[in-house]
This record gives sequence, C-alpha cells and structure tokens, in this order.
Amino acid sequence: MFTNLDETNIYVILMMAFIPMLFVGIIIPVIKKIAFHINALDIPNERKVHKKPMPRLGGLGIFSGFLLGYMLFGNHTYLMNSVLIASFVLLVTGMIDDIKPLRPRYKLIGQFIASLIVVVYGGLLLQDVSFFGLYINFGWFSYIVTIFFILGCINCMNLIDGLDGLAGGIAAIFFLTISIIGVVNGEFALATTLTLIMFGSTVGFLFHNFNPAKIFMGDSGSMFLGLMIAVITLMGFKSTMMSAIVIPLFILVVPILDTTFAIIRRKLKGESVDTPDKSHIHHQLLRRNFSQKTTVLVIYLITALFSAASIIYALVDKIVGYTIYGCLMIIFIIFVMKTDVLFEHKKK
Repeated sequence: MFTNLDETNIYVILMMAFIPMLFVGIIIPVIKKIAFHINALDIPNERKVHKKPMPRLGGLGIFSGFLLGYMLFGNHTYLMNSVLIASFVLLVTGMIDDIKPLRPRYKLIGQFIASLIVVVYGGLLLQDVSFFGLYINFGWFSYIVTIFFILGCINCMNLIDGLDGLAGGIAAIFFLTISIIGVVNGEFALATTLTLIMFGSTVGFLFHNFNPAKIFMGDSGSMFLGLMIAVITLMGFKSTMMSAIVIPLFILVVPILDTTFAIIRRKLKGESVDTPDKSHIHHQLLRRNFSQKTTVLVIYLITALFSAASIIYALVDKIVGYTIYGCLMIIFIIFVMKTDVLFEHKKK
C-alpha cells in the first residue's frame, strides 16, 4: 500500500485498526439483542464457568468489523475472494452451532470446506519451511499440509475459548505482534493490512467480552479468528514479513500446546478427542483459586512474553530470541507437569 512511514501513512495505519474497533464496539449491543431474539445463547452446565445464559453471536461483530476494514483498506484479489467466502462458510457454520449445537463432525466439515476454498481457489499454500537451518519443500504434499495447518489454527482458537476475553485477547496480542513486525520491517502488503484490521476488530469485541463478559464470540468468532490467524501466517510465508514458522507458533504457544495436551490427555483416558472436559490450562489456573479475570491476565502475560521474544527474534537478534523462547518454554512445561493438563496426579 505504501513503502515508507510518514505522518500520512502513520495516520492510515492507525485508522486501519481504529475504524474497525469503533465499529465493532458500537455494533455489538445490537448483535447481543439479535442473539437473545433468535435464542443463540450459551446455557450454563457443569462444564461451563459462567452462571447465566449468555448471548454468543460475537463472532458476527468481529466479522463485520473485518468486512468494513477490508472494504476501506484492502485490495481486491482472488486470494481475498477465497478468504471472504471461507469466512462466510465458517460464520454460518458457527452461527448455526451457536443457535443449536452441531455434532463435532459437522463443524469439522464446515472447517474443511473453508480450508479447501482458501487452498484451492485462493492458492494459498505452505510450500516450504526454513527452520533451525533446515529447508523442507513439501511439493504436492503442500495442499494437505496447508489444510491441516488451517484446521489446526481454527481448532486451537476454538478450544481455548473457555473464559471471558481469553481467545479474543490471545488473538489480539497475535495480531498486534505481527503488525509491529510488519510495520517495522516496512512490509505494507495485504497481510499487514489484514492484521491491523483484525487487531482493531478483536479489540472492539473485547470491550464487551472481557470479564465480566456481556457477550461471547461463540464458535462463529473463535473459528473465524483461527482462520484469519492461519491466513495471515501463510501470507507471511509468501512475503517476507515472517522469516520462519517460529514466530506465529510461539505467539500462539498457549492455545497450540493446550490443544495438543487435550488430545493426548483424552487419548490416554481412552476418550474421543472431541470429548469436552475441564482440564485445560485455564481450568488448572482456576483450580489454584485464581479468579476468571486473573487467570485470563496470567495467560495474556504468558502470550505477551512469547510475543516480546518473537519481536526480538524478528527485529533484533535471532539467537537472543531463541534463548528467550527456550527459557519461557522450560518454565511453561514445568507448570504443565505440575498440573493435571496431561494426566491426573494422585491426590495426597
């Protein structure tokens, strides 16, 4: 869009985030009324943390902010056509689930169709990776790898969405971090534009979703956020905004590891991987008598520390970045091993 930072360009950058943020902040109360009207409510049960029915069409607000931002600042491409179509597929799938819960297999079908649209029609592929000095070219297998990558991002955000403001806050930190890296590196391509728009849209929603939440994003929101995180990450590979897969993976270390541990935990118990439980990382913090707000802020802090390491890795020194990543991972794994995230410890 532009190649250097002057006052005009800084103003445009700020508007890319501010306009969607303001729009979402204003439209969410309207969406909340619609959710109550069509009975798109999250009813409390023994697995839920909230105590009263909550509207859960917040994803419609986030998508609306994204759509407005894209119309004002985005470029029309075949790739963006595919992203818009895929987003709509996920939005409809999620909204149906928000009104009347779908079986996991039906949600997975919607996720797969959305991923296929981005990969086949949009031509967005993870074709090769440079990591720790290694170079891997996936060849024809890149279609499968990319679809699994998108599905993984969608479900990571879907599974971490368990407390007020948790998924939205993690996503906002991700978008902010990638925006900073893109702007400082002088990368003003579509990926950076989308990242700024998504940051604004997500923050606008958080005004209504942070504890005590007035509305939930629902599956429509968490799946849409996961899709956009995947798309922006893959766009970064096609440009030079991110030098390796390490940056987005480490920013999202909490939802990625939480999802991985959930799969392992349920397999060890002989359960289906889609069996809900209360052993996620945020549940472990709640068991240590942290409030919902404190638990979310702790996870924000963890995500922010990994994000700071990512900024150092991308903009300052890769060795220092790797060192910080390593130290943070050791601390995080020690915490996990002292909890029931992977397996239940014997009670004394």
